[in-house]
Amino acid sequence: MARALYSAALWLAQPLYLLRLWWRGRAEPPYREALGERFGRHAGAPSAGWLWLHAVSLGETRAAAALVDALRERRPGLRLLLTHSTATGREAGRELLRAGDRQSWLPFDTPGAVRRFLSHFRPALGVLMETEVWPNLLTSARAQGVPLVLANARLSEKSRRQGERYAALIRPAVEALSLVLAQTEADAQRLRSAGARDVRVCGNLKFDVAPDPALVARGAAWRATLAGRPVLLFAVSREGEEAPLLAAWACRRAALPGRPLLVIVPRHPQRFDEVAAAMQAAGLAVARRSAWGEQAPSDGALAADAWLGDSMREMPLYYGLAQVALLGGSFAPLGGQNLIEALACGCPVVMGPHTFNFAEAAERAEAAGAALRAETVDAALDAALALLADAARLARLGEAARAFAAGHRGAARRMAEAIVALWPEVQSGTGSHRSPRDAPPCPPSSS
Repeated sequence: MARALYSAALWLAQPLYLLRLWWRGRAEPPYREALGERFGRHAGAPSAGWLWLHAVSLGETRAAAALVDALRERRPGLRLLLTHSTATGREAGRELLRAGDRQSWLPFDTPGAVRRFLSHFRPALGVLMETEVWPNLLTSARAQGVPLVLANARLSEKSRRQGERYAALIRPAVEALSLVLAQTEADAQRLRSAGARDVRVCGNLKFDVAPDPALVARGAAWRATLAGRPVLLFAVSREGEEAPLLAAWACRRAALPGRPLLVIVPRHPQRFDEVAAAMQAAGLAVARRSAWGEQAPSDGALAADAWLGDSMREMPLYYGLAQVALLGGSFAPLGGQNLIEALACGCPVVMGPHTFNFAEAAERAEAAGAALRAETVDAALDAALALLADAARLARLGEAARAFAAGHRGAARRMAEAIVALWPEVQSGTGSHRSPRDAPPCPPSSS
């Protein structure tokens, strides 16, 4: 009954959701492409045997890259079906495709859409990244005999409590998962309480994502052209976070030695113009990263008070440019952004109080001396400015950040081994597969 009511509500909401996609398509045109895929309608003849991997957005897609590489090592001939829900995820996912692979939007979670999607592709196995639990999708996959793995799985305590309100809907979906590969033991315990039957702790795939060294080097080279100006980055900021930072910066700016450069990189590209306007309204002379493309920053950019990072998929460049970063999403109750990438680039991080999306990584980074925590934007800014004034301490934190990131790698290998053990033996033609209980356990992980 719960799933029937849920399905009816989704079916009725489809026109509103399409309008929302069309609206978002003003700033991000890919949202207006291939709309039929949202209903499970695909051109061409049906096929079978795919490894289907769903990565909802940019962060999940980048984490999935390490897992895909590890799976290709073990199954060189795999045919990858990659699905997404966001434009940034779809764009990043193109780099993971090889000849014969496919890419699609994930269909709406209505019974008809997911049934058409699964019937068209007939995947041999599905891998969902992190938190993607869709009741109709999981129920239909189980009915069609498609084993599903939730990889790099996480579940915060807040989400667990919210899920309890809808247990009649969510619990059967979680129970339909063949295997859950959790980031931490705390995640595993919460996922078991939510109904997951077979849960292994394998660590966090984001530790296995190596930052592009060319981008990191380019950022460092740009910093060298700033004639010794310190660089403070507000990384992956979210709505409502820039205003208090700009207010705090305005109060301190005149007294800051060395005329530090403030760099703000918003999380969502549709907010670039809005954030640029807020920076200018705060009295800053702003240069936009997009203005100089592949060239070095112009003289005007080097003289600016602040830069707006209005480019996509260049975070390693910004971390290479910065000497310290404030972590976006952590100063409002949004759970924080990925601090692991910053640490892997050797950029120390100052976090706010809200890091529940990366709870264990944040806590361990703080304990390892690779990151600092502050309760407010003002306090975080003061901590970052103190670091910029203490070169020796800044260097120690940078080395601790690199060591911490390097010490927690290996999740991709562990997850790939567990997934391959579950994979139906389609190449043998038998169609049989081993039970999830026959899959080897993930070895102990420190993540």
